[in-house]
Amino acid sequence: MALALRARTFDRLLYPVHRWVWADERRRAEKLLTFAETERDGGRDLSRAAERTRDPLLRRLYLRHSLDEQRHAGLFLARGLAILAELGGASPAATFQASAFAPGERGLDDLRVDEVADDSLLAFLHLSEKAAAQRFIIYREVLSADAATRDVFGDVLADEAFHMNYTYAQLRRVAPRRYGLRLWAARLSRLWKGYLRLATAIGSMMGRVVLTVQYFVILPPFALLAKRAARRLPAGWTPGHRPSPLESQY
Repeated sequence: MALALRARTFDRLLYPVHRWVWADERRRAEKLLTFAETERDGGRDLSRAAERTRDPLLRRLYLRHSLDEQRHAGLFLARGLAILAELGGASPAATFQASAFAPGERGLDDLRVDEVADDSLLAFLHLSEKAAAQRFIIYREVLSADAATRDVFGDVLADEAFHMNYTYAQLRRVAPRRYGLRLWAARLSRLWKGYLRLATAIGSMMGRVVLTVQYFVILPPFALLAKRAARRLPAGWTPGHRPSPLESQY
């Protein structure tokens, strides 16, 4: 059963944000290189899943999925490097990537493949591939001025749709009575990891704000007081007010 594929309403509401994120060429290159790394990691995890499963059909599908992820990594890497070459060949600078608003595919999101059953893995893969496909629809639309990058997302999107559908079909096959429960468990897991990413980002931002306030607001008065105190001290070295008698060799 093929599932309908369309962008989420939330991403549609953030369409101007997505356009702004992808408008900067250097940030575009950075995000593509990050996507390539995520795809490579996902491909390795899927190869491991193919090794450990006892289901021959799932083994073939996992291997195909792994090869697709490796191919996607090559596409993203090549396009990211091409953009950098167009910018003069410099390495990507540390720019704000806005990953909270425009993330790529999360892959298995540090899921321990060796510790989950096939039904749980399929549920997690299905939700991950579905979320990636929904985002890639938006990314392809906002990149109307960059035909090469838009075509990369169009190529990858076709595979993501297949991955989304096969994982759902296989989940219903291997867990006909529990597939709904597995999907809800995977959703809760993704929500928890999303909360942790958000909390980490907020903590990092608050830390930067506090350090900035300390540097520009709190430290200057202490520096001025230290300079005033230094001006009152006599020049050169002066002995202490109460020299201690030498009572021992120490």
